[in-house]
Amino acid sequence: MAELANLVQRLEVAVGRLEAMSGPGGSAGGSDGGAGSVFVEGFDEIVKGPLAEYLSLSQQIGGDVQKHAEMMKQAFATERQLLVKAGTSQKPSDAVLTTLLQPVSKSIQQVQAFREQNRSSPLFNHLSAVSESVPALGWIAMAPKPGPYVKEMQDAAMFYTNRVLKDYKDKDKTHVDWVKAYISIWTTLQQYIKDHHTTGLTWSKTGPVASAGAAPPSVSAGGPPPPPPGPPPPPADLSGPADSGDTGGTNRNALFASINKGADITKGLKHVSDNQKTHKNPNLRTQGAPVRSGPKPFASSTAKPAASANPARTLPPVLELEGKKWKVENQEDAQNLVISDTELKQVVYAFKCNKSTLQVKGKINSITLDNCKKMGLVFDDVVGIVEIINCKDIKIQVMGKVPTISINKTDGCHIYLSQDSLKCEIVSAKSSEMNILVPNKDGEFTELPVPEQFKTVWDGSKLVTTATEIAG
Repeated sequence: MAELANLVQRLEVAVGRLEAMSGPGGSAGGSDGGAGSVFVEGFDEIVKGPLAEYLSLSQQIGGDVQKHAEMMKQAFATERQLLVKAGTSQKPSDAVLTTLLQPVSKSIQQVQAFREQNRSSPLFNHLSAVSESVPALGWIAMAPKPGPYVKEMQDAAMFYTNRVLKDYKDKDKTHVDWVKAYISIWTTLQQYIKDHHTTGLTWSKTGPVASAGAAPPSVSAGGPPPPPPGPPPPPADLSGPADSGDTGGTNRNALFASINKGADITKGLKHVSDNQKTHKNPNLRTQGAPVRSGPKPFASSTAKPAASANPARTLPPVLELEGKKWKVENQEDAQNLVISDTELKQVVYAFKCNKSTLQVKGKINSITLDNCKKMGLVFDDVVGIVEIINCKDIKIQVMGKVPTISINKTDGCHIYLSQDSLKCEIVSAKSSEMNILVPNKDGEFTELPVPEQFKTVWDGSKLVTTATEIAG
């Protein structure tokens, strides 16, 4: 009996705690209320944990990273507002849900736009890591697998976080901790989704249906949200009599009366004899108004869209040394670009150059070509890496040594190696039309294509991938 009484007492305590949590004054519920407060609290743990650590380290780094982090903070706050609504409201229609998701979408776009506006930033890799993975906040619109979607976005940041680690591993531990904290945000978010939203955003089953009118305001708005549009005009009264100035009712009555005649409606038509028909009497074609031969072709009747009144703004070309970075930007048809006064610690970053040739003399740390077209690059020695990203039709000639060349998202890349650079590693991803030209003893080059197709098989313990032969 004593054990039974003890069990009853424990059940009463548990029930009391549950009532306190679900009640309006419960500490767990707070203003969020209902069962939804549980997953709101779970989201708050992410905000107070890895997100707060990421914000703190971003503040220590400062500059563009700190500004970017403030945008991320606002993006998480916007997403939390939607989670609060989901915890107190039933799932709305797809149209209303799209409206509710817009503030989160705008926050994501703002984060990504900041990276694009600061491509010359010395912390560009940090900005890129955040920009490539911030779409993970869109998991709230994903079903039935929001968790794997977040993992996919996290993996998209790895290319840039690895570059941050490589650049600062032995220089500044703050940047290394920053990478760990940032990745931890998405790792923790995946576990949070697994615990509370396994197949999609969880909505309340008892509250009112969520409405777009109460959606959180957009973070990009500079003031209060605009008032909702007024009600639509009342439908026209078709049953009432038309006034003296409106002939619509009379015309409709005449139309219905004609229809009600049935077969008698054709009695008022005039018979046309063969000698009055134009297609049987060619002489009639020269009399009176010209006969239309049919509608004009669609292409000629459609007005061509006017040319844009505001053509794309052309940015000025740049070739300058900023700190340790040589910036080569917006060069057009520049065939004699030369960087000669170089040092080992310096890097070269070429962005949006078209139909140009760049020569880098001396020994330098690294070279990056980003968003360039029909670009030629000639360099002596690079101790780090040469990277080609988002480019088209690139030609590179190595005069000295280079340990690694990375080709990413590029169509058309020809690399002329020197005798001293034959041990160079070529790393490629999402690229096509890549060719490596190796020098012969007679001074000529042998062109060898880089494989673009691969075959993967399971050998019983692991996946084995081999390059397939390219025909032709």
